[in-house]
Amino acid sequence: MTGGAAVEAFLEMVSAERGASKNTLDAYGRDLKDFTAFLKTKRRAADRASADDVRGYLAGLEGEGLSQATRARRLSALKQFHKFLYTDGWREDDPCLGLKGPGARRHLPKAISEGDVDALFAALNTNLTPEGLRLSCVVHLLYASGLRISELVSLPLNAVTGDQRLILIKGKGGRERLVPVSQDAQWATEAYLAKRDKFVPNPQDGSSFLFPSRGKDGHLSRRRVGQLLNELALQAGLDPKALSPHVLRHAFATHLLAHGADLRSVQQMLGHADISTTQIYTHILEERLKQVVGEHHPLAKARR
Repeated sequence: MTGGAAVEAFLEMVSAERGASKNTLDAYGRDLKDFTAFLKTKRRAADRASADDVRGYLAGLEGEGLSQATRARRLSALKQFHKFLYTDGWREDDPCLGLKGPGARRHLPKAISEGDVDALFAALNTNLTPEGLRLSCVVHLLYASGLRISELVSLPLNAVTGDQRLILIKGKGGRERLVPVSQDAQWATEAYLAKRDKFVPNPQDGSSFLFPSRGKDGHLSRRRVGQLLNELALQAGLDPKALSPHVLRHAFATHLLAHGADLRSVQQMLGHADISTTQIYTHILEERLKQVVGEHHPLAKARR
């Protein structure tokens, strides 16, 4: 197997067996292409790399000033690639075995305050045009259900035409989950559905998407949602740089935990495959526990 064929075989496996998204496949492809280019200077194929080759590549990335997170991601791609070659019998060793990465820092998610959310909804309530009702539905679903932006824009119409208290979401890797929808979000969805036909490109053919559009994908794009949120932030008196679909998803999780939700329930609603991904929010739980102890523990009361 040549180096290029090895990379293609790996990407096919990730797509077929793990159900990886196009964005994930593109990221793996870019990282392995960069590694392959590095090996060409050593006249070595990607599937013949040694542990010293991998170390030299990572050292070069650090010398270029790439961030800790980027270097950790590149090493992760190389580890998965070489593990695939080893387990499938394409080579007899794994050059990445035992290699430790730079330990990418896990930054706390950005989130807006509950007061900021109130300001957003107050601004939404002043715009009852079809465009305003659509944006209201988008914001309610992002904040009330914690959807990823890719999940939201590709929602089928039939996801909200039955029992609107729950939405069936098909997330990363084809995994399905049921997400609860608040009463306010249900009302916002109903108000938007009454005007949805305005956004259907061809009324004769209809559209299967909840948020149809004339764009190439047939539905509202992630980029357009980001633009609309920036405009909304300005109307609400907030910094547009501080608002994005991802920030609303983080706010969903952060505010739930702050009001007593448990980590496992938030994991399920966010669609995280592993609880360790959700544990980035544990700082919220820690602060809440400190507050509970400070307010209700007998010794704390005695000191007061």
